Amino acid sequence: MSDVRRTDAVLLLVALVWGSSYLSAQTATAALPVLLVLFARYALSALACLGLLASRRRAARGWTRDEIRTGLPLGLTQAAVLVVETYGVAHTSAANAGLIISLTIVLTPLLDRGGHRGALPPAFFAATGVCVLAVGLLMSGNGFHEPRLGDLLMLGAALIRAGHVALVGRLTVGRAVRPLQLTTVQTLVGTALFLPATAHDLPTLFHADPAIWAQLGYLALLCSVFAFLAQTWAVQRTSASRASLLLGTEPVWAVAIGVALGGEHLTPLTGLGAALMVAGTYWGQSVERAHRRVPEDRPPPAHDSPHACDQDHDKDSPCPSTPATTSPTTTLTTT
Repeated sequence: MSDVRRTDAVLLLVALVWGSSYLSAQTATAALPVLLVLFARYALSALACLGLLASRRRAARGWTRDEIRTGLPLGLTQAAVLVVETYGVAHTSAANAGLIISLTIVLTPLLDRGGHRGALPPAFFAATGVCVLAVGLLMSGNGFHEPRLGDLLMLGAALIRAGHVALVGRLTVGRAVRPLQLTTVQTLVGTALFLPATAHDLPTLFHADPAIWAQLGYLALLCSVFAFLAQTWAVQRTSASRASLLLGTEPVWAVAIGVALGGEHLTPLTGLGAALMVAGTYWGQSVERAHRRVPEDRPPPAHDSPHACDQDHDKDSPCPSTPATTSPTTTLTTT
């Protein structure tokens, strides 16, 4: 396999893993309280990140003041994303969750105005309108009715995630922040936040079915830690446009896995909504990327600095050294 195909395959695998996270979260929350699922996911991720840090050279193990100061608030906002998102997944289909959360792509540029030259072009708002129409169709199900709780929560999660991504850019600009260290701080913050609320439920977690532990391990180790490492490895070997295109297939995988493995069904209305959501997010992403006028046709240069982005990359925490290589959808879901 050529290097290009290998890199593309890794990026598609990351998108597939993230797309599958919604069904895994739905399965886990059907057996355990949402907050307990989040605590287990954070705790397992934190242990894995600490293990990775311990395996590195002694000079690369510690945290800088900037990494701690940045990781603490981002850990709080990331936890807010996951709380709303996981509750949303528990009350809607995995397919809808994956599609609606992709609104982050078009919401983030509206909140993060620092990197734009002037107002966004009308085409961007047209793409946003297509996405809003798509959300309405996705919420309709078999016919138009009052919005479902889960869909509304996923809308809230998309808005909070967009704010989180915008905050990442503001807090990391001009600072030497290493992704692995930053991710570790965030996972430790999340673990500390959810531990008090779930302490009385820990016996339930310890006696959970092995299949549920498999889902929790999948969310923490594959959908979080592995995906971050694989994404960083891949985006350093391809162009930003190609990486964004491949990672942007996440909602497509969410739908495919929800239908194939979760027994979900797409009605004609929701199928049209899914198609419009994917088209609208791709259109909005391309318009916004062109508006920034960032050269994206060549791979990013290699970094030799000890603070370079050569480690795992949080889905909700774009690497400050290579901001053009990731799309706004790229959250510990985070997803």
